[in-house]
Amino acid sequence: MAKHLLACAMAAAALAGSGAGFAAVAPDEAGKLKSSLTPLGGEKAGNKDGSIPVWDGGLTKADAGPKVGDIPSQLFATEKPATQITAANMAQHAARLSDGTQALLKKYPDTFKVNVYPTHRTAAAPQYVYDNTLANATRCKLVEGGKSVEGCYGGIPFPIPKSGAEVIWNYLLRVEPESISHGFKNLVGSADGSRTLATRNDNNWQHPYYYKDGAADKWSGEYFLQRFSTTAPPFKAGESLVIRDSIKPDMPRQAWQYLVGQRRVRRAPTVGYDTPDFVASGANYFDEVQGFFGHPDRYEWKLVGKQEMYVPYNANGFVTASEDEAFVKHHVNPDKMRWELHRVWVVEAQVPEGKRHAVPKRRFYFDEDSYALLMLDGYDAEGKLWRTSQIPPFAVPAVPAVLVKTVVVYNLQAGTMSAVQALNGETYNVVARRPESFFTGDAVAAEAAR
Repeated sequence: MAKHLLACAMAAAALAGSGAGFAAVAPDEAGKLKSSLTPLGGEKAGNKDGSIPVWDGGLTKADAGPKVGDIPSQLFATEKPATQITAANMAQHAARLSDGTQALLKKYPDTFKVNVYPTHRTAAAPQYVYDNTLANATRCKLVEGGKSVEGCYGGIPFPIPKSGAEVIWNYLLRVEPESISHGFKNLVGSADGSRTLATRNDNNWQHPYYYKDGAADKWSGEYFLQRFSTTAPPFKAGESLVIRDSIKPDMPRQAWQYLVGQRRVRRAPTVGYDTPDFVASGANYFDEVQGFFGHPDRYEWKLVGKQEMYVPYNANGFVTASEDEAFVKHHVNPDKMRWELHRVWVVEAQVPEGKRHAVPKRRFYFDEDSYALLMLDGYDAEGKLWRTSQIPPFAVPAVPAVLVKTVVVYNLQAGTMSAVQALNGETYNVVARRPESFFTGDAVAAEAAR
């Protein structure tokens, strides 16, 4: 696969491993964000044959078509697939398919396929995010051996990345609205093809790193605040979970859980890493939520390079479809999932000696235009492919941004599927930010008492 990696100016540094010692780039290199690179760091130019077009500003205005909440449901509705990849012809496309995608084509040859549509580079961001990203390029740096960052705020921290650690922080601090509200379902698919509802939830997110009136020297270090309550199934209704994520390596996550049966709020220190996700009936690990959710300190991160890959993209039609439209037996409905050819940063994560994780090796594929994580493969202790995740991104012009929430985790060895934070049949809205006191265990306890 290495021979297919694209040459790029930072290749020598990219191959240097985790690169925890790298700091901000020089001002002249940061100036490329106003010329050859997009404001978030992608290559502005298209590829040689034009199958990846020039970035022209992204999608900043929605058409007059239907929306589900703030998500347009019919992007490029008249387009048809330019290519369909199946188990029968996958060999000729293998250079642009991840190990996990190839494994799904082989495992479900009669039903799984990859419908490749024309590429649209819809990634965009508000102007204040562009301004902050430019400032971050010369001030943001890794600290604590890559386990934290400093000097960053309100934009992509490392728009010209030199290491795998910088890329994973770009994802953790990816562009988000100040505050959002949405419902979600966690769905579990069994090896026999049946599908059950693990939980249905009302969810709120807040992103202090992207407060418009904030600044690097005022930011607390918290970047994700989450609070959700479970409404179904009946025996779990009323449960709540609060999560606050921080860049601080000594306190990366704080979590509180409310259990109806106990009628109390308790700390939930196991909500993270490779603890089975009880919100999804244990069908995936907590750090597989949204592809990768939590602190990066369990791995060493290697930036392999940049590659043209077929990836889920502009999947608005999938995330806004009904549950029954979006899923078939064993996997997502291929006729609802949109794939496109994009350049991605390939990052490998390996558990170092002295640490542990149930998935000792992972390979990540990050969108060059938005740093959204699009696909993830996980390997067992023997180096065999074990699990693969697809994280379908969707464009929200109301921000504007390309965003991710749903992840579909396939356990290839067990033949099971876990769709986490599925938006199907739910709504997603950009909302005014809440007081941060809303995202506390005390607030959950007070609401439960009422």
